[in-house]
Formats: sequence, structure tokens, C-alpha cells
Amino acid sequence: MRNSARAFLLGPLLKGVSRSFYLTLRVLPVGMRDPIGLAYLLARAADTIADTSLIAPAQRLELLLALRTQINGTAADDGGALAKRLAVEVAQQQTQSDEKQLLESIGPALVALTQLSDDDRTAVREIVTTLTTGMEFDLRTFPDERSGQLAALREYDELDRYTYLVAGCVGEFWTKMTYAHMPGTLRGDPATLMQRGIRFGKALQMTNILRDCAKDLRIGRCYLPQTMLAQFDLTPTDLLASDASPRAQPLMLALVRKTLEHYRAAADYTFALGPLSIRLRLACLWPILIGLETMLLLVRNPHWLDAGKASKVPRGDVYRIIARSVLLVVSERSLRKWIDAQFAAIEAHLAGS
Repeated sequence: MRNSARAFLLGPLLKGVSRSFYLTLRVLPVGMRDPIGLAYLLARAADTIADTSLIAPAQRLELLLALRTQINGTAADDGGALAKRLAVEVAQQQTQSDEKQLLESIGPALVALTQLSDDDRTAVREIVTTLTTGMEFDLRTFPDERSGQLAALREYDELDRYTYLVAGCVGEFWTKMTYAHMPGTLRGDPATLMQRGIRFGKALQMTNILRDCAKDLRIGRCYLPQTMLAQFDLTPTDLLASDASPRAQPLMLALVRKTLEHYRAAADYTFALGPLSIRLRLACLWPILIGLETMLLLVRNPHWLDAGKASKVPRGDVYRIIARSVLLVVSERSLRKWIDAQFAAIEAHLAGS
């Protein structure tokens, strides 16, 4: 593949489909950018397929599995037929031009995958396979978004497994890429750091699940486990009622407490990076700081199950977090003080609830 095609994939296209992740990618050390950026693009294309509600779930699942086969290099052809199907069956359904362009760029992305080193190509295939397994779980577990039906996960272990499939595995992949491309950067026991990386991803996904709960419920998806709902005398359909937010708040707070433990592991993971690993530190700090700010908004939100009142950090605050972190990145003491203050603010609200 010509350098110009790769530059487009990992430049304008990536920026178009994820402005926030693009900032993270640009701050990464050079050697990590291509495999991580390409893994993101392939996973984002798969996610676009899985989330295109104008297509029946069975058709989405078929295309998702076909893409996974193609990425793993086990398909019977070079991907041309799949690329044409995606352009006709999925891309035309997209209202966002960037996502349409992403689906139309599957062919070049698959070529770029073959041009990675053997180890990077294997790692990208593994992470995309795991992520698409999580998307497959969604399509097999939950009803068609237009059916008016609602389904819920059964127990916390199922939720925990799901958060690994769709995010914890990203922390695992990130750690592998760090060891491969920046040896000696992570300080500590590799097995412990790998588990902390997994918990890092789980923290971010649990934040997304709690923040987006109202929206997900309205497309038939309840990620709050039935066993936990039952502990608070709730059913999935109760969460759609007008008085659901205060009734379900104790359950939300219980899940926040579990999520904070994941964030503590994420903070420990970040501080395993030396103070001179500025780029990697920033790439880890941003999602932690923004995620904890989201959690604080969530626990303070009396209408957290109102789809119109989501706990979302304003863009201006995101930019302020980024700017402040750049100034403090080499000072572990200052960063710990900042992060500890975020934990304390959340825990103070938990203690008073």
C-alpha cells in the first residue's frame, strides 16, 4: 500500500470517526501508532456494522462474522466481495459521511493489516476478534432495536465478562503493544500490569454503560444484571418508568463502587509508567481523568435514567483536563493529588447517599 493511502487511513479518516481517540493516538510513541490506529479503525468498522439498526440483526451478524473472517486471513477471497457488500448494504444506510467512508475503506485497511509486522498483525487480529465477539454477544443477546422488546443480562459475572470482551481486552492489547514497542517503559510485574490493563478497560466500559443506560434501555438493552436488579426489587421494565432514577439509584451507586475499584487499578497502571514516558502517561491519564469526572457527574445526577439528561463531560472541561494534565504529567505527586481528589469527591457522595 502506498504511504499516502496509509496516511489517509490513520490521519483524516481516523480523525473523522473519532476525534477524541485521534488525540490519544497522536500523542502515542510513533511505533505504536500504526497497529493501535489500524485496530481502532477495523473495530470501529465492525461496530458500525453491528449498530446499523436499519439492517436486521441477522444480516448484521452475518456481515460482522464475514469481516472477522476476512481480518483473520481465513476467508476464501481477498475481501473484494465483502467490501462491495458493505458498500451496498451498510454504507448507504449511514447518515455520517465519515462512517460511510470508513466502510468504503475496508479494502485498503485490510491491505494495511497485511503490511504490519508478524507480531503486530497477530495482536491486531486477536484484539479485533475479541471485540467482535462482544459485538456478536450484543446481537445474539438483545432484541431488534425496533421491536419494542427489552432484554437484560442475567448476573454480574456476565456483565464483567462483557466488559472484558468490549474494553478490558483493549487494555490487554495496549499493554502488549507497550511491551513490544517501548520495552522497559512499564515498571513492575508483567502479570500484575496485564491484569491492571484489563481493569483499566473495564473501568471505562462500566462508565459508558452507566452513563448510556437510559439510551440503551430505549433500544431494548439492559446491561444492569437481573440478579442485581432483583436485590433492589426492580425489573428491567421498571427502569423505563418516570420515577426510575431515584428508585434505581442504589443499584447505580453499587455499580459505581465496583467501577471505582477498576479505576484504582487503572491509576496504578498509569503510575507504573515512568515520569519521562510523557506520551504514554498522557494517553492513559486522559481517559482516567475524564472517566472519573463522568462518574462524579453521574452520582450527582438525580435524573440519570432520563435519556435527555445524560452525565456527559462538556467539551470545554475536556480541553481543560487535557491542558492541565500536560502541565502536570511529569509530577507523580501532583497527578496523584488530582486523581485522589476526584476519588474523594465521588466517595463523599457515595457515603452521603
